[in-house]
Amino acid sequence: MSEAAKWYVIHTYSGYENKVAQTILKVVENRKLHDLIPEVRVPTEMVMEKNDKDEMREVERKIFPGYVLVKMILTDDSWYVVRNTRGVTGFVGPGSKPVPLTDEEMVNLGITGGEEKVELDLEVGDAVVVTGGAWKDTTGLIQSINDTKQMVTINVELFGRETPVEISFAEVKKM
Repeated sequence: MSEAAKWYVIHTYSGYENKVAQTILKVVENRKLHDLIPEVRVPTEMVMEKNDKDEMREVERKIFPGYVLVKMILTDDSWYVVRNTRGVTGFVGPGSKPVPLTDEEMVNLGITGGEEKVELDLEVGDAVVVTGGAWKDTTGLIQSINDTKQMVTINVELFGRETPVEISFAEVKKM
């Protein structure tokens, strides 16, 4: 198949995210649909949380409760498999038409389409110049670095005050 699989977001009953993901993967396995639905994800993150005894512990938390990401080639078969999975309430998109996530949205979610992650030789406090996008030629100091999202936050002057702006690793270089 020449068409590339794209990421779609499906809405599920809250608390059913992992069950939905497992069910879809099981159907893919049984029906040998790996070429149509190569990947299913429930994005999670590790966070520190207090328990009853006021002790801090690390727990895994769903980043988007009620949603599952499915990488698939949209055909009648793949749509039917996902749409008719128990616990799925529908695809995210206008009406009944699923809309794939853009590459930029995928990067913002920390999911890259197989391409190499950009390695950045920068640290908080370094001066950088923006090389592309809306903030091209803007300079600023790095306030924070987010490796997962492949973004740095710099402060830029906007309407006479410092404003934090997120810029992709690919669009900054050290001054």
